[in-house]
Amino acid sequence: MQATEPVASTTASAPPAPAPALPTPTIKRRVTVMVYEFFLLFAVEMLAVLVYILLTGNRQEPLFQHGLKLWLFLVTGLYFTWCWRDSGHTLAMKTWRIKVVQAGHVRLPWRTAIVRYLLAWAWFAPALVICAIFGLHAKDEITIALAIGIVAWALTAVLDKDRQFLHDRLAGTRLVHLPKLKR
Repeated sequence: MQATEPVASTTASAPPAPAPALPTPTIKRRVTVMVYEFFLLFAVEMLAVLVYILLTGNRQEPLFQHGLKLWLFLVTGLYFTWCWRDSGHTLAMKTWRIKVVQAGHVRLPWRTAIVRYLLAWAWFAPALVICAIFGLHAKDEITIALAIGIVAWALTAVLDKDRQFLHDRLAGTRLVHLPKLKR
């Protein structure tokens, strides 16, 4: 059985024992993880920028500037999807004992991880589009637009019956709060 295949019963006569339901982490805990994730991701992206600069000779033409953005989007996507697929969590999520899961799967399938990554851009994409449409370039204007977008997206968990963010609901995933390991 591959790890991404649905979990099947090992015996035909007895149904599998239901796994204890893990609680959903609080919104505050998930936002804290996102802040921690920002700092870890910053280091990953700085290394990616260094690689890009070395490969392109630090060319500054618009094509190379857009290429850098695409490169960072892909590196960030690879970081998140690989972590979610491999263990169910990034380093920040592991530190705060949060895991992304999908019902019926031992490990998150690649397709689901990619869909979740793309949908998670809804935290930022609407604000970035608004900034582009209205020509907002000042740091404070961009910060305000991003803050409004982030708060609006965070509110999707308040409105959800299981307290899951909208991108998790749409991707068919959920975040669970893992218990402390006994030592």
